Amino acid sequence: MKRLVIACLILVLSACSSPAPVRTAMPGADRDPHGCIGSAGYRWCTRTQQCERPWELAKAQQLDSSVGAFDAYCEAAPAH
Repeated sequence: MKRLVIACLILVLSACSSPAPVRTAMPGADRDPHGCIGSAGYRWCTRTQQCERPWELAKAQQLDSSVGAFDAYCEAAPAH
């Protein structure tokens, strides 16, 4: 009987000492101040006033597919 009580006590104590579950951020929870989701590839473009994926914008605007080309295009004032 004593062994059973000790075994139950050890089982209960070991269950209480298990590490807390690790909290991970939800996918898409990494929004920048403009609401763009960086993990999905979006960056803010001042010129278009919306979140853009650089490679999609490069294809649509026939730009070089580089960070520099995206930055240069998006920092420019919108054409009227």
